[in-house]
Amino acid sequence: MKVAIIGAGASGLTSLKECLDEGIEAVILEKENHIGGLWKFEEDVGKGGTVYRSTVINTSKEMMCFSDFPIPENFAPYMHNTSVMKYFDLYAQKFNLYEHIQFNTYVQQVKPASDYSETGRWDVITKPADNPTAETTTTTFDGIMVCSGHHWDSRMPSFKGMDVFKGRQLHSHDYKDYRGHENTRAVVVGIGNSGVDVASELSQHCSQVYLSTRRGAWVFSRLGPGGDPIDVFFNRYLSWLPSSIVENSLKKALNERFDHAQYGLKAKHKVAAQHPTISDELPIRIVCGAVKVKDNIACLHEHDIEFTDGSIEKDIDTVVYCTGYKFGFSFLDSSIVDVKDNQCDLYKYAFPPHLKHPTLAMVGFVQPVGAIMPIAEMQARWITRVFNKKCHLPSEAGMMIDIEKKRNNMAAVYVDSPRHTIQVDFIQFMDEIADLIGCKPSFFSLMLTDPSLVFKCIFGPCTPPQFRLRGPHAWDGAKNAIRQAKNNIDKPTRTRQIEDIPKAKSKGNYLCPCTVNCKHNRNIVHLP
Repeated sequence: MKVAIIGAGASGLTSLKECLDEGIEAVILEKENHIGGLWKFEEDVGKGGTVYRSTVINTSKEMMCFSDFPIPENFAPYMHNTSVMKYFDLYAQKFNLYEHIQFNTYVQQVKPASDYSETGRWDVITKPADNPTAETTTTTFDGIMVCSGHHWDSRMPSFKGMDVFKGRQLHSHDYKDYRGHENTRAVVVGIGNSGVDVASELSQHCSQVYLSTRRGAWVFSRLGPGGDPIDVFFNRYLSWLPSSIVENSLKKALNERFDHAQYGLKAKHKVAAQHPTISDELPIRIVCGAVKVKDNIACLHEHDIEFTDGSIEKDIDTVVYCTGYKFGFSFLDSSIVDVKDNQCDLYKYAFPPHLKHPTLAMVGFVQPVGAIMPIAEMQARWITRVFNKKCHLPSEAGMMIDIEKKRNNMAAVYVDSPRHTIQVDFIQFMDEIADLIGCKPSFFSLMLTDPSLVFKCIFGPCTPPQFRLRGPHAWDGAKNAIRQAKNNIDKPTRTRQIEDIPKAKSKGNYLCPCTVNCKHNRNIVHLP
């Protein structure tokens, strides 16, 4: 079997590795001359990914690694974009991926081959990315894995007066750094992670920054109790608690960090009803007066901006729209995948349910509450086994039932927004796909042989190596990787030798005020 993988970002790299593990001949078609996708910073506007010069990832390294290749212990718990790129390079070298990547290759179209009805094959039409006038080449493949990402087509808002505003307007996709914005007055639109990052950075250099939001947000810190990354505390045990307990505890803890109403950030929706906004700097910049939170924009004038509360801020130089992205597949006809308002029918966010043959799938087209890279890897493990006929899909009707169920569940939890059409919970979705593969951890059987490891898996961070303990392509190093997670978190910050003193007990965490130290796990276990 010969498979084309479109894109050499995180999803493309792990898809290639999983193809090779399954004995599938595969090639990545990548339009740039490098791997990394959106994580590659480029100086020129319009080139590179969505990262700006200072971007630091919001998920910690233990939670975002590929399941059989932990991030080196000397890498920071929260990595700068250059470190993320270094990790991708190490991964590609470790598994000999570079020899299977075809750079500078623009995919113009993917369409069913003439014999698709019988074989399920696809024609891929390409041309050199640096020569738009070059002749195209058509190659036939047995399978397609679409790994082109969903953060490349900027979604611009439509405000009255955008056409008359005399200042500069740009989308966060084209924001590189603060340079050129010094001593100016800027408005940042949107309170997602890009919005709060850009506003916080600009506020260090602008004379004033205004952060405009429609509905407010609950803002998390990257740090949890004791200074460990916050995402390591959202473990299996906590995922089993009633959502009402989690919601109330989170809201209380977030307001104890700073009063969201006092800072103009209080949201009407629940904490869990919006994709998490993470910022350690924003509350500091607000309390310093460098960032002022405003309502949504009502109208732009030549030099001023009017907000929906009737207030007007004068002499605005720049507006940065951090308003998200439209996702779609420009090289696929709508008869294959039809995307409308960021919604489309994909079984497990991967397979179009109506296709006669399950030989085309998307990888990484999810917006997880958690890290996307292990989820993309898990999807790729499953998809390659579907290609190899080791896993099978339900009927079209069965797939549509699952799609509608997920869509309804999403609507019941999240506020209505184009941003919330592909939301998944990290642990729940990983378990769901792992169950299809046969690599979901079996804690009952493991309890008989290694109860301390089970304890770590349930009460410690749900790290990706848990999904290499058993099943296809299990990894001998999985147990040790799980046990070493805490050490890998601690080591890069211990850069000064100090006396070994007892660690202070936590006073509670984001979920439960009652805590107990557990000798099997250096994390704190929180009891309801």
